Amino acid sequence: MSSVTLRNVRRAYNGAWALDDVSLTAPEGKVLALLGPSGSGKSTILRLIAGLESPDSGEILIGNETVSTPGRAMPTEQRRVGMVFQDYSLFPHLTAGANVAFGLDKLARADRDEQALRWLDRMGLKHRAGAYPHELSGGEQQRVALARALAPKPRAVLLDEPFSGLDPVLRAELRDATLATLAETQTTTLFVTHDAEDALQAADQLAILKAGKLLQSATPREAYDAPASLDAAAALGPINVFEGVSEGGVVRTPFGEIASSLPNGSRAYAAVRAEAVHLKPGSAARVVDVRPHGAHDLVRLEAQGVVWRALAPARTALGERVDVALHAAGSFVFSA
Repeated sequence: MSSVTLRNVRRAYNGAWALDDVSLTAPEGKVLALLGPSGSGKSTILRLIAGLESPDSGEILIGNETVSTPGRAMPTEQRRVGMVFQDYSLFPHLTAGANVAFGLDKLARADRDEQALRWLDRMGLKHRAGAYPHELSGGEQQRVALARALAPKPRAVLLDEPFSGLDPVLRAELRDATLATLAETQTTTLFVTHDAEDALQAADQLAILKAGKLLQSATPREAYDAPASLDAAAALGPINVFEGVSEGGVVRTPFGEIASSLPNGSRAYAAVRAEAVHLKPGSAARVVDVRPHGAHDLVRLEAQGVVWRALAPARTALGERVDVALHAAGSFVFSA
């Protein structure tokens, strides 16, 4: 396995930057999640690494080998990169076994078939080796596609929204099974997703993108606890936002004060995650909506005409009057 590195990469379509000066590294044998909304540049990064496109500037390395620059691009087949597309892209006329064996053409036929069966067995699908893609469920197709990508022992694997379109239970099961396989094989992986939960659960490293810009590259814990910007904080889950002024080392919101390092008089955004909003007996705010949310309730609070969300102990009463405490972990201030 090899690390994958982008250095100052730019790529434009029709005069607009799809990627604008992006530098990041997928560590060897680890999972890097590329997180962001549609149009943020995630899939463009995968296409550049795979060699399906070339950068307009910058360079891409696999290990210590430069595989793409504006003037030179190593052919896709020489890069030894596996790819699992959003729709899996299995060959419809080939069985599951033949799909996995497809990339093992340098082996003798018997060895090729043996290796394909071994990988299907690893995915729990040996008994489906003779099935065609249309005979497989979405989850089975995903596992066959992953086996096909891993069988040739690539230097890295690229996963483009591999769990989209699956129901939540199957999505979680497949995500966990895929991660276990990638960890077992110590595969360098770049994993594209717009789902914060998938990114936080799957990644060793996160790269958060928006409109072609890299907002932050960090571990999931670092990115969640210390977001680099308001957009980076919002990428990892819903947040409450209040625009105010930094005065005396705090930004005052209708729900409490948040520590600020900005100069006095600076316009600021206070951002607070729902789990950092704690309720206690009092009268400063009113509960205006309550929805079950697992072991908690998702509560909407109103104070001074502002409505925020909180995760509160279950059975919070609609219309109840409460005071609010904002925990420092999960509360942030950014310059406006």
